[in-house]
Amino acid sequence: MNPITIYHNPQCGTSRNVLAMIRAGGEQPNVVEYLKTPPSRDELKAIAAATGEPLRALLRTKQPQYLAQGLDNPALTDDQLADAMVATPVLINRPIVVTPRGTRLCRPSEAVLDILPQPLTQDFVKEDGEVVPARPRS
Repeated sequence: MNPITIYHNPQCGTSRNVLAMIRAGGEQPNVVEYLKTPPSRDELKAIAAATGEPLRALLRTKQPQYLAQGLDNPALTDDQLADAMVATPVLINRPIVVTPRGTRLCRPSEAVLDILPQPLTQDFVKEDGEVVPARPRS
């Protein structure tokens, strides 16, 4: 199993760009299409902990289900939020990438560059034509 995992939505341009950047870095990640196979409650909580952000940071707040399910209530526990995300995976923000160098919600897509095992050796062109310059690891 590859040490890199991407929680991916193939319909999302940012997610497609991040997957392409990972592959441009010479890696073949484990691709989890989380809308078909959502992570469990415990996996979501572990992913959030690994990012250093609260679980709430992984929620897509612009989805209609966010307000419809009352997820804007700050009193909700992480278990309640995670249960909602598992039951309605479109609420999970993407792409989330897990590598040996760290775990990140990769928005913007260039955020993945900081956690790739190897830096990009050549410029990367996103789907919209924006160029992401190759950069040495700092």
